[in-house]
Amino acid sequence: MSIPAWRRAVRAAAALLLSAAALTANASSAAADPQPMGRCTTTSGVVLAVDFSHWGGPVYRSCGTTPTTGYELLNQGGWRTTGTGHDGPAFICRIGYSGHRGGKQYPTPQQDDCVLTPPASAYWSYWHADPGANSWEYSQLGAMLYRPKPGSVDLWIFGGTDIGGTEGRPTLTPDQLRAHNTRAQGNAGKPASTERAPELPPGTDTGPQPSEPKRPSPTEPASARAKPSPSPSPSASDSPSPSPSGTVTPSPAPSAPGTGKKVVDAEPAADAKADAGSRVPVIVGGALIVLVAGAAVYAAVRRRRTE
Repeated sequence: MSIPAWRRAVRAAAALLLSAAALTANASSAAADPQPMGRCTTTSGVVLAVDFSHWGGPVYRSCGTTPTTGYELLNQGGWRTTGTGHDGPAFICRIGYSGHRGGKQYPTPQQDDCVLTPPASAYWSYWHADPGANSWEYSQLGAMLYRPKPGSVDLWIFGGTDIGGTEGRPTLTPDQLRAHNTRAQGNAGKPASTERAPELPPGTDTGPQPSEPKRPSPTEPASARAKPSPSPSPSASDSPSPSPSGTVTPSPAPSAPGTGKKVVDAEPAADAKADAGSRVPVIVGGALIVLVAGAAVYAAVRRRRTE
């Protein structure tokens, strides 16, 4: 007994929808959950530290599970980044945390429009310290390609450095930022936020893999290059702000003597406003599947009625 055409169309549409749902679920589960700082230990989790002192703010540190990438650590649990128009999201141009000044990202649009690649004298440089190491290594990979080791520290600082990272090195040591507890502390349940990194469209450029950041071409006019304005003097408005309602208020971490910098634990905070553009391909793809499936069912039903 042959199966009617309209039933075959319905089954095909259902299969397409299930496939799309499975792909979306797999994409979401690929990212690691953010964790309260106490969940990081000397051998598990990765400490993410971001230095906002260029704008009078503190150095925030938070915890993320592994395996994950540097990009995912910077885009979950209240953290969010912006790439450049020239290089895409792979080149980290701005960083913001929803528990600090409402998620405002730095440098501000007035300081850098993030259209072209920032100059090597004013950009977010990326540093790593493996478990137990007390010296920094300048990242040889982009944030989307680097997978930090359990028990390690990732640090982002704004400023400049040379090709080998021998200049403009961090003034904080890895030991001033890493977790020193051997067992996870605090509530073992779910953190205040389980927001994950936004999904990137297929074929997204993950950035180059050289030992130095990409720089503007010498042929580009000087007026076209991004030139962040001088950093403002520290003020009360740049101090850590209370976390939004429903979030965990960051608590002071061990001080960093001799650096003049304040280290603050940034627990998973309320989700920063996400860039909806990263989800557009999934939404559009799902809508197209529904439209195609509906058209197939409609055509099959009409054909059956005319037979």
